[in-house]
Amino acid sequence: MGIYVNPGNLPFREAVSSQIYLDKSELIHYTNSVLKTHRKNICLSRPRRFGKSMAADMLAAYYSKGCDSRELFEGLKVSCENPDSTGGIWEGGTKQSEAYRANLNQHNVIRFDVQRFLFDESHVSIFIRKIQEVIIKELEAEFGEYFDHSYDQYGLPGTLEQIFANTGEGFVFIIDEWDCVFRLAKDDTEIQKKYLDFLRGLFKGSGYVELAYMTGILPIKKYGEHSAINIFDEYSVTDPKNMGEYFGFTEKEVREQCKRYHADFAEMRKWYDGYQIGSFHIYNPKSVVDALTWNKFKSYWTGTETYEALKVYIERNFDGLKEAVVEMLGGGQCKIDPTTFQNDMTTFHMKDDVLTLLVHLGYLTYDEQTDNVFIPNQEIAQEFMRAVKVGGWGSLMEALNRSEELLKSTWAMDADAVAKGVANARKDMASILQYNDENSMACALYAAYSATRAYYAKPIRELPTGRGFADVVYLPLKNADCPALLIELKWNKSAEGAIRQIKEKGYADWVKSYTGDILLVAVNYDKKRDIHECIIEKYRKE
Repeated sequence: MGIYVNPGNLPFREAVSSQIYLDKSELIHYTNSVLKTHRKNICLSRPRRFGKSMAADMLAAYYSKGCDSRELFEGLKVSCENPDSTGGIWEGGTKQSEAYRANLNQHNVIRFDVQRFLFDESHVSIFIRKIQEVIIKELEAEFGEYFDHSYDQYGLPGTLEQIFANTGEGFVFIIDEWDCVFRLAKDDTEIQKKYLDFLRGLFKGSGYVELAYMTGILPIKKYGEHSAINIFDEYSVTDPKNMGEYFGFTEKEVREQCKRYHADFAEMRKWYDGYQIGSFHIYNPKSVVDALTWNKFKSYWTGTETYEALKVYIERNFDGLKEAVVEMLGGGQCKIDPTTFQNDMTTFHMKDDVLTLLVHLGYLTYDEQTDNVFIPNQEIAQEFMRAVKVGGWGSLMEALNRSEELLKSTWAMDADAVAKGVANARKDMASILQYNDENSMACALYAAYSATRAYYAKPIRELPTGRGFADVVYLPLKNADCPALLIELKWNKSAEGAIRQIKEKGYADWVKSYTGDILLVAVNYDKKRDIHECIIEKYRKE
């Protein structure tokens, strides 16, 4: 048993022995199904704290010849003929069970965490060499009789080729934090390319590779000819394929844990839900465990990430970026094209690139069906609030702080107070937004109504009604005792005309089956007089 070659199972044993452990072992069914096939190269990217390292520890404990993990996996889903699964993606039954037993602790494993070799900038120039040196040293101890130092000049790939030729034994590679160099040495493209060359030489066309499983935050970076490591199937937060439920906690799992620990599930959902990974709603696992352990709902994000990191990106000078942040802080969503992202932390050509990076970092979530991004939950909303508070966005904070008062005025149908509140929000946002059309007006409105997050679902922009569109619609959360809000915005027209349009085009017809009371809110900005007008009426059902 070595540190890097055929390691033991202690890290996974500690995970299973923890007070709160959720079984994700069915992932092994998939890795077994691609073992020694053309699909054997896997690169999985998720934000920090989403269980990547735990899964890597699990795979090492399962495959490694350096330990006996039979009792450790006994009773876990992967060892059961018919586990109580969440609806797994791989066929169950005898074939899976046979594969499970046949591969348990039967493989040579090379497992390393790149961050252990690159936790300081001074290591950038030597970390590739050091990785190879320590692994080759352990390989010599493991395969001494088949070891030939004449292959040293070819580095780790040459050594592995020689061992494979002499023994016929291949290797399972498990690499954690594979993208560490792209985060620590963000601007050093030369070392990044050398690292990609190392990975290409290690994996591409290598018969000794039985499985290569890499995890990180970023998808694989490609540099022209260096895209040769595209032999990997990638499973990212923007394209999770069939890996959605195996990283993060599902709603069913969180409900069960809340019941077990007598925790308020509604609060848990508000604070830590919201990540859409394919077809699954995923909760932040580390935060859920912390909340259950300490019996307290709050932001645990700052334990590993800080608002300073977020601030750096949202202050980028791209058209529409600040408007998108404002809209999302108000509960709104922003459409992006994630395909322009270059899979690094420095190459940004447009706001979509910045917002896609924030998805990979876990600050935003991405809906594959709509191509929309948004702030997933209360925990991350607090990090955004901290970022704008210290980032020179004080005027936005003013609008956010007054939001609760504006919402209460709306419920009270105090049209004058609402007009004044929207006008104040417009003034607050003047340094951030160019207030010159209905779109910027809607953006300011999102900030003004940010308090709706506690009472309403995410606002719906341009609700289809069959005969037109309403600008912004807020539908109450389940059990929230408040009316739905249907808001129509006008620019240089009239509030009366906005109310008339709502009624004539039947905008409320689409909403009335979803809630009880509905308030029709019409807001107009008269640019010539520089005033806001508002009319609020209660919708009367026929």
